[in-house]
Amino acid sequence: MRRNPDEKKSRPKLKDFKLNALLEVTKAINHNFPTSELLTIYEQIVREKLNIGKLVLFSNQETGWACLLQYGVGDQFLNIDVDKEFSGISEIRTMDFTSRNLQKSFEIVVPVFHKQRPLAYVLIGDLNEDQLELSPTIKHLPFIQTLTNIIIVAIENKKLAKENIRQAAMKKELELAWEMQRLLFPTMLPHTERYEVGALYLPHLQVGGDYYDFIELNENEFVFCVADVSGKGVPAALLMSNFQANLRVLLGIIPSLTELVHELNTKVMSSAKGEKFITLFIAKYNTITRTLTYVNAGHNPPLLVSGGSVNLLKIGCTGLGMFDELKKVKEGIVNISHPSTILSYTDGLVELENEKDEEFGMKRLQELVLQNQKLATKELNTLIIDTVEDYKGDMPYVDDIALFCCKIF
Repeated sequence: MRRNPDEKKSRPKLKDFKLNALLEVTKAINHNFPTSELLTIYEQIVREKLNIGKLVLFSNQETGWACLLQYGVGDQFLNIDVDKEFSGISEIRTMDFTSRNLQKSFEIVVPVFHKQRPLAYVLIGDLNEDQLELSPTIKHLPFIQTLTNIIIVAIENKKLAKENIRQAAMKKELELAWEMQRLLFPTMLPHTERYEVGALYLPHLQVGGDYYDFIELNENEFVFCVADVSGKGVPAALLMSNFQANLRVLLGIIPSLTELVHELNTKVMSSAKGEKFITLFIAKYNTITRTLTYVNAGHNPPLLVSGGSVNLLKIGCTGLGMFDELKKVKEGIVNISHPSTILSYTDGLVELENEKDEEFGMKRLQELVLQNQKLATKELNTLIIDTVEDYKGDMPYVDDIALFCCKIF
């Protein structure tokens, strides 16, 4: 049988077209064209150049199968069960679809796989199927599969690139937040004949806004505090950094804790615009009068352990940054006549859950500190962390934990 001379002439042209089409797609990918433009080029090639009359392209997304492209058909195919219809199909084949709508519109499925994972399925049908000539669908199937594979893999790579960029940005933000938070903590804590101070910070993967500080006002007075800002990451670290700066400046000019807390609330409102808030416990101790004055602004109550008793330091006001003005701020005053231990902490400690979804809780913490109050601050803090580590089992930490222990002799 002699072949048509026109057919022989068309072969080089067809080959050149396919090479040019692949070159066009490759250039678009290398120039980082958006997904929408890649799909437009794909449609132009299969629809206008290859005369494919009907096509639907399904892509395997993180959230399930999604239709990336359709033409020549209505929307009735958008919600088909892709897994049900095409399960087990790994090669190009004609199909007997379970759906009657699919039977009427399409004859062929072109699967695209990568390492045994289905990336896409292309449904193809012809408008020229009644003509007595070789269907363009059949003639160009290998090329359509190659082209689809290139496009889908490119789209997948774009997703991976975006995810890598997002993760790199998150890592950089995390590192910045860590550095900012590290700079907030005092590098040296005192151990004198009259008092001893120790602190421990257990960070979580998502850096929060936990903060503690110790400031000597003069020979006989010092201030310490523990605070926690709502939220995570750089925004929380920035707010807490701003808070620390304001606190240290205001301590030098406002002697009253009540007035200080009012002013700090104003500063937090100005910085956070009501989007975040800070809980704070701040105390001032006079070594001559042995008087502890404190304000608890919505923070977990510190424990004051002396002998066989445990008192919770609750007196104060609401958290800072919740309201434009604090209506009422109360100061707690405690006379420390005997050696005592004051443990301040953030909520990540008592809210930590075990494998039974039970919180570590205040009761366990009180009993632990009461039984071990004679330990030095560093040893007591370490014991607390070891205890909660055993308590949680295989459960993850869900928040930062900050401990600040002050022993009065």
